[in-house]
Amino acid sequence: MRLCVVPCGSLKIWDKNPDAGPVKARDAYIGSFAKTCIEYAEKFYPNSYVILSAKYGFLFPDEVIPGNYNVTFNDPKTNPISVEELKKQAEQKRLTKYDEIVVVAGSKYVKIVKKVFTGKKIITPLKGLRGMGSMISAMKKAIREEKEL
Repeated sequence: MRLCVVPCGSLKIWDKNPDAGPVKARDAYIGSFAKTCIEYAEKFYPNSYVILSAKYGFLFPDEVIPGNYNVTFNDPKTNPISVEELKKQAEQKRLTKYDEIVVVAGSKYVKIVKKVFTGKKIITPLKGLRGMGSMISAMKKAIREEKEL
């Protein structure tokens, strides 16, 4: 059994529509990279993917985010969720039942996921692709051709 983990993004629905109110996680992140990662996950892992948020941790696609926030794994001052908290969440949300974890994200997220899911097989289909542009292109091609990376 495989679980796909995709990243959140800094550009959120509230940046374009401040009155959006609470929205489902799958609709919150509107940057091109995050949107493409979610689209990829919905195509190949429709019932087994989570979005990794620096503030909320592992979010199921239908979980509701109350409003805008600005927390990033890249800046400790924004107080991102810890690996320990993520491990607890993975247990609580039964994410540890998966044998393989597919991380469709950049290297920062891959490192975090590896720390959370120790002992699991971690698959990184975007590894070796340089920059968001080439990653987006590869995912869009995979979706179009219906061939997983």
